[in-house]
Amino acid sequence: MQFEWRTEGPAAQCGRSCRTWVSAVGLVTDRTARDFEIFATDSLVRGATLVLDSEGGSVLAAMALGRAIRRLDMTTTVGRTLVLPEGNGKEPRTTLSSRARCESMCAFILLGGARRHVPQEARVLVHQIWLGSKSKRALESSYSAEEISRVQRDVGSLARYTVEMGGGIELIEAALRVPPWEPMHELSGEEIRRMRLATIDWLFDDQTPTGSVTTGQSTAPTPTTLPPPATLAPPVRARRAGN
Repeated sequence: MQFEWRTEGPAAQCGRSCRTWVSAVGLVTDRTARDFEIFATDSLVRGATLVLDSEGGSVLAAMALGRAIRRLDMTTTVGRTLVLPEGNGKEPRTTLSSRARCESMCAFILLGGARRHVPQEARVLVHQIWLGSKSKRALESSYSAEEISRVQRDVGSLARYTVEMGGGIELIEAALRVPPWEPMHELSGEEIRRMRLATIDWLFDDQTPTGSVTTGQSTAPTPTTLPPPATLAPPVRARRAGN
């Protein structure tokens, strides 16, 4: 997973009020939590917005990343950062698209946010955690008692993490219903609300609510310049199962 600061644009449109966020894109590996710690030495990260676009990955690394996000009081959402054409040789500006996917363990990283936003167009999909080395041939593979024990231990750790982050335990239940050889389950807006994956109706303080998954607060369907965009059980210690 790559972490980068992004700035809204075009500059002529937002002027001195251009918003900034941290984009978090790609697979969660064993190095991801450490990479984020290095990135977060920038004092500006505390309280910032983290935009997720990920297929999931390592269970343990995703939980470590989620806890680091919570310690830094960050806001999480799902979205895709689109780079705008560069102008006059200056640093490229970006915009957010809500057409993004948060798959497998990404949903649990999303849960790490102190505030969480899920746009209507974003897709959050979940399935069981599995042994990364056997996720592609889960039905054909054989499993040792030690491997089964490891999976069950990590399921227990994930359940504890979910409660610790203030999520609904139904999130774990929904994920455990879907084996890696079946298509991932896409969470509905109602499920996202019940599982407390969304806790705010808009992403930025100066923003009118846009197609968000509502959380019971008042919303107005007025579009803004920056429509915001907002992963679940991948394989154990490696890559997500499924695809």
